[in-house]
Amino acid sequence: MAVPAPFSLSSDPFASKSATSTILGPAVLKIGNFEQTHFGLFTALRRNQGFTLKASMGPPGFTEKLNNNRLKTLADAEDGCDIFNDLKDRFLSFKKNKYMKNIEQFENLAKVQTPKFMVIACADSRVCPSNVLGFQPGEAFMIRNVANLVPTFESGPSETNAALEFAVNSLLVENILVIGHSCCGGIRALMGMQEDDAERSSFIKSWVIVGKNARKKAKAAASNFSFDEQCKHCEKESINHSLLNLLTYPWIEEKVANGELSIHGGYYDFTDCSFEKWTLDYRGTKLEENGSIAAKNKIFWC
Repeated sequence: MAVPAPFSLSSDPFASKSATSTILGPAVLKIGNFEQTHFGLFTALRRNQGFTLKASMGPPGFTEKLNNNRLKTLADAEDGCDIFNDLKDRFLSFKKNKYMKNIEQFENLAKVQTPKFMVIACADSRVCPSNVLGFQPGEAFMIRNVANLVPTFESGPSETNAALEFAVNSLLVENILVIGHSCCGGIRALMGMQEDDAERSSFIKSWVIVGKNARKKAKAAASNFSFDEQCKHCEKESINHSLLNLLTYPWIEEKVANGELSIHGGYYDFTDCSFEKWTLDYRGTKLEENGSIAAKNKIFWC
């Protein structure tokens, strides 16, 4: 089995190639659309099929109220179809303009992936790395969570470190990039927590407490600033905190020390569309508890 050459971010991953096959003709898609649309309406109708009988037994105006509810249900069903029709159009556009024009590339990707990047980003809908940094299929293995946090090795299993293990030990990525962003709700929740909040039952609080050391540093460094400014400071501090946490994984630290793996921080400010990037300098970084990173290769794009 031939292994495709790794993708280069500087090259055009969608260079023109001949299409050799088709998948699902227009007729099949049309039928599928018809069935899905009418099934949704049929389901909505079934939920309301008893209204006529019940209406005759109710007080004056009851029939009109039920009919209005029925119309509202049908309108909701049609709105739902419109939402997915839009997604269908986007998918078919992707298939026509990218997949079918680069069928050989996608056939290779179906056999193996060789991404150069592991990306850890926030789940926030405004900061999709593929949109912001232009990652193409096969270029980056990604995990997204609230506030783009990396728990320590000692914290135990999580989706994030499961993805890290696969990316580093199986896919052999050469770069890990942790991307934070402006106006982060997860960081705001972390900064607004009281000392006893971690004891209360909340999935969000139980997760963002991973960044407690970053919160402590941000509070100390920006104590004279407004809460919003403290949050912005913590958004960047938490990225560095996550870079330090990455080094608590023995198989990550070993590869970083040997020069086989680089770890980077990135900060996307969508209020002015700017991006900062820096790389952890392993030799200058203090790894003890509450340590600090040394950064190199700092870049600012605006």
